[in-house]
Amino acid sequence: MTFEISDKPSRILIADDNIPNCELLDAYLADEGYEIDMAHDGQAALDHVAETQPDLILLDIMMPKMSGYEVCQRLKENQATRDIPILMVTALNEQGDIERAVNSGTDDFLTKPVNQLELRTRVRSLLRVRHLTNERDRLLAYLSEVESIRDAK
Repeated sequence: MTFEISDKPSRILIADDNIPNCELLDAYLADEGYEIDMAHDGQAALDHVAETQPDLILLDIMMPKMSGYEVCQRLKENQATRDIPILMVTALNEQGDIERAVNSGTDDFLTKPVNQLELRTRVRSLLRVRHLTNERDRLLAYLSEVESIRDAK
């Protein structure tokens, strides 16, 4: 096994049923070098995550077919997707909405209208944590393999 750190750009999924909102978030992040994908309902977001395993999800709450709360909860309950950071981006800003987002497993949230600097800063922070977690997991797997080879001798 070879230990490598990926040089691929981070992949972000924007899940929002409002296409202008998706385009705005995409434009705000355009200069950052990310690969941006979009989904326009909750089920499409789940399907896309299963296919591509993005590094970060920007998730609207009010979407057709499945709410952002339900999407978030399903992703966090799934072993394969639980470590993908989710940033809920929503027009809902009541205390109960925020509590429900936290209870569904979101890692962070932003209220619309989104401030570009705040979005970029939070995205960068969440991606940093994601990449450090991935690096740690690769190192642990590598060390485990080295130990098993050593123990076999």
